[in-house]
Amino acid sequence: MPERILITGGAGFIGASLARRLFEAGHSVRVLDKLLAQVHGDSPQETSPLLRSLDGIADVQVGDVASLDDLRVAIAGIDVVVHLAAETGTGQSMYEIDRYVSTNIGGTAKLLQVLTDEEHSVRRVVVASSRAIYGEGAYRAADGRVVYPPHRDAADMSSGDFEVHLAGYDYPLSVIPTTEDARLHPSSVYGITKQTQEALVLGTAAAIGLEAISLRYQNVYGPGQSLTNPYTGILSIFSTLIRQNEPINVFEDGLESRDFIHISDVVEATFRACVAPALPTLAINVGSGVQTTVLQVVESLLNAFDADVPVTVSGRFRVGDIRHNVADTSMAQALLGFTPKVSFVEGIRDFASWVRTQPIETTLYQRSLDELERRRLLK
Repeated sequence: MPERILITGGAGFIGASLARRLFEAGHSVRVLDKLLAQVHGDSPQETSPLLRSLDGIADVQVGDVASLDDLRVAIAGIDVVVHLAAETGTGQSMYEIDRYVSTNIGGTAKLLQVLTDEEHSVRRVVVASSRAIYGEGAYRAADGRVVYPPHRDAADMSSGDFEVHLAGYDYPLSVIPTTEDARLHPSSVYGITKQTQEALVLGTAAAIGLEAISLRYQNVYGPGQSLTNPYTGILSIFSTLIRQNEPINVFEDGLESRDFIHISDVVEATFRACVAPALPTLAINVGSGVQTTVLQVVESLLNAFDADVPVTVSGRFRVGDIRHNVADTSMAQALLGFTPKVSFVEGIRDFASWVRTQPIETTLYQRSLDELERRRLLK
């Protein structure tokens, strides 16, 4: 049966693609988005391809999840809410603390307040969580134990030791896929807000009789990703530097790793979470299950663009960054029937092909680094 679906933050990278997937499957889509200039430019109607992509497929309501009035209008007649609206970016969150907390936690609280107080037809809430809530994630010790190391020490990292350590344990730890029942200990303000956001939705929704699903997205990339926002990830940043024939500065030793998942796979997993007949209230990892280092990212992008720019491994690091990340994806397979289809090699080719069609624009990347350094968050 067709569903009436609200996507908060629906004019963003993930939301716009999800809106099209839902529309093409016959569902009715409404979007609530405040069209943040950092994402959409100063004149979104002219400067935001993401916003324009919603023409004819979604009812776009310009508004703020921090506004009870905007939320009341947005949920009218809705069956499923996909709550994507959030400030994103680990580095920026460490100094824009009030803004991240106000939007990510405050906006979620207001959404739940409306769902608690008002008459509505919503039966399910799908909230976008993040791998950031795991902090350093899961590792295996030499004796076979699964352990969850604490945040890395700045003194160790300043001396060039970027690996995680466990107090009283001298043997190296091996990163393993992190399952949904892992310890949650985020190392950034962004991660803290996403953990709280998830807990609010899962706890409150169950209490008021709604189905609730939290999707813990890993590192999402692909066509449509902002190439000017310096907080959207290294693929966009490095791609722009390559096209400008500028050198690439790799933090730490370049062996830090992430679980990169293509936008089309993220959209498919989220689509299934929206339309599945029945789901328990729980959190589900959405990732590729594959570990990719930053140096592998750089090599893949240089190959994809057939480019040769200087690459420096600087040893510098950002406070709040984690060392490694890879998701266990078995729950997504079991509950959503979801298996990622796009390999990193295929995804990079697809991303690079799209990037070539975009104008080369000035980014705020250096300014973002300057902001971090001024606050002693870049070492």
